[in-house]
Amino acid sequence: MGIRAVARITNLHRDTVLSILETAGAKFEAFLDAKIQDVKASQVQIDEIYSFVNCKPQTTSRDDPERGEFFTYLSIDRDSKLIINWRTSKRNAENTLAFVRDLKRRVPERFQLTSDAFSGYCRGNAAIQKVFGNEVDYATEVKVYGRANNEVSRYYNPVTVIGIKRKARIGNPDLTQATTCHVERTNLSVRTFTRRFTRCTIGYSKKLDNLRYAVAMFICHFNFCRVHSAHKKTPAMAVGLTDKVWTVKELMLANG
Repeated sequence: MGIRAVARITNLHRDTVLSILETAGAKFEAFLDAKIQDVKASQVQIDEIYSFVNCKPQTTSRDDPERGEFFTYLSIDRDSKLIINWRTSKRNAENTLAFVRDLKRRVPERFQLTSDAFSGYCRGNAAIQKVFGNEVDYATEVKVYGRANNEVSRYYNPVTVIGIKRKARIGNPDLTQATTCHVERTNLSVRTFTRRFTRCTIGYSKKLDNLRYAVAMFICHFNFCRVHSAHKKTPAMAVGLTDKVWTVKELMLANG
């Protein structure tokens, strides 16, 4: 929900709602950093989801540190659906490298990694090569989009996947299992359940910190509170990080 909608329903001032968001978001960030460690994952997928802060990119400079376009990097364990790590920032070499380093720190054993062909991951001496060297089985998947037919509708004119290209980059990845479909489905959950990512609305974040807090709250709830339809457990239970479904109150109390 948007901040003003929450304020109306709870009968609280907008600034009070934002203050609660900041307090909860900071606690959830600390909880995720401490709890998601030593993850046992055989297949990991990474992707980025676009959003903007304060104004659209064309209204400010590309390098504005607080406004314009921002990307939320996500990594997920294919089997448990756990969101392993995340980073909301500009999409550049420095932030991509920091995201990949954080992923390696949380998944210490060798695994298969799949991404799209974003140059920050795979072109030349990019982040994956710098961080993992040869200690990962890495592949990329590129989806080719086009229109399934020549029909043009004023209201609905969809594009669809008309081809897929997979390529082994490092090690010996199983290309039959190399896909980004699961992390892209997680992106859909982010947009569905986090108002700040809903396209073409006025619910976008006005401050970068608030966007990061909202992402941390979503990931905490997704990993520890929400039972996933794929395996009837929370992702954290499925990967062995906990043995119960957490409540939001328990998450808050876990960090004092």
